Amino acid sequence: MHRPKLELRIGAVLATIAVLVAACGGGQGTPAGSGSPSGAPEASASAATQPPAGKTTVTAWTHSAGNPNEMTEITAWISAFNDSQQQWEVVVEAFPQGSYNDAVVAGALSGSLPCILDVDGPIVPNWAYAGYLKPLDVPQATLDAFLPSTTGKWDGKVYAQGQFEAAVAVFARKSDLDSLGIRVPTIDKPWTGQEFQAALDAYKGSGKFEYAFDPGMAWTGEWYPYGYSPFLQSFGGDLIDRSTYLTAEKFLNGPEAVAWGEWWQKLFADGYAPGTSQSAADRESGFVDGKVGLQWNGIWAAGGALEKFGDDLLFLPAPDFGKGPTIGAGSWEWAVSSSCPTPNAGDAFVNFGLTPERVAAMADAQTNIPGRADARALTEKFKDGAPLAVFYELSKAQALIRPPTPAYLTIAKLFEKAAADIANGSDVQKSLDTAADEIAADIERNGGYGF
Repeated sequence: MHRPKLELRIGAVLATIAVLVAACGGGQGTPAGSGSPSGAPEASASAATQPPAGKTTVTAWTHSAGNPNEMTEITAWISAFNDSQQQWEVVVEAFPQGSYNDAVVAGALSGSLPCILDVDGPIVPNWAYAGYLKPLDVPQATLDAFLPSTTGKWDGKVYAQGQFEAAVAVFARKSDLDSLGIRVPTIDKPWTGQEFQAALDAYKGSGKFEYAFDPGMAWTGEWYPYGYSPFLQSFGGDLIDRSTYLTAEKFLNGPEAVAWGEWWQKLFADGYAPGTSQSAADRESGFVDGKVGLQWNGIWAAGGALEKFGDDLLFLPAPDFGKGPTIGAGSWEWAVSSSCPTPNAGDAFVNFGLTPERVAAMADAQTNIPGRADARALTEKFKDGAPLAVFYELSKAQALIRPPTPAYLTIAKLFEKAAADIANGSDVQKSLDTAADEIAADIERNGGYGF
């Protein structure tokens, strides 16, 4: 691929800083890309920077300041790595998630990026294209052990690798399905679009619920492409033409996408689901309080629902609207900056965290899917027979990463606007045409982003 000059790549990224923040932060509520609640404090946390005698300090940045469980495991990983060798001493600075991407962009422009940093999966192509990251040196055998969606790639090279994955499912109560005469879908035989609609009709007609279905409109930002573009893809559309990554025409605004938009609009117009005025409190309490029948939600919400419903709770696969069931994929991954003065240290540190034992510890601490299959048996929450084991299977069977292109940041913002406008009653075809046109204009302005 043609690679534009660095200053041009940085200029393109500067134009999307606002989108960058939205793509990482997930708006109100839960950031889908991370698969974990935000709730970050205002101040960052950093470790001491004086290395022991004879060791070189290697700095790492993470978005996890507001997640004590994740920080505990990161700290243990760093401590074990530092004790395992005598060359390098990794120290970490943890940022609140909402300000993390801003800090990375600013660090890149000022030449002060750390050696090691974590990055939300869908952003990897943009940061690699902009020159922030170097290709990551991970053995192919290690990569092969992981779910494909945990590996961040651009231009045929690996730039980041994650320890865990997140997944979304339809939360339901088996007692409700039984009482309404609704078949329990499986990964091998999910609901068809017609069956899903019949289920919504049954829930609505029962009179027991305020809404039949809660897709989570209280959340904004990255939740939209992560949570809702899978429905679009199951109808046969997509956010972009994945064969060229040069246009969204006929993919985001073609007949299949319009069919998705008409279904999406009907959910709200006909009272099946709460709309964009839904509060975060209603989103958090709706399903567990029995106000909604079915909820589209992520693994980060599974623990609370299990506490409330126990064995009555089901995590169901995405419906198949005709072109296969799909859920979002790609969570936080670790990378090495292109300006790292000790890149071997960065590669060594990332690889140190990719063992089955470290992956399992992070999965249990975070309640996120272990990224490699041989780590499952080492976990309490995801081993065979555990309540959350189904999320690994859902991710393995249905996951599709968001488009791996530097244009994704713009695509995500435009899809969010189109989906919200359609939910609020805007003309479906016009809304999708506008989004497709603006995506085309962005790609053209940036010379095709190297494609």
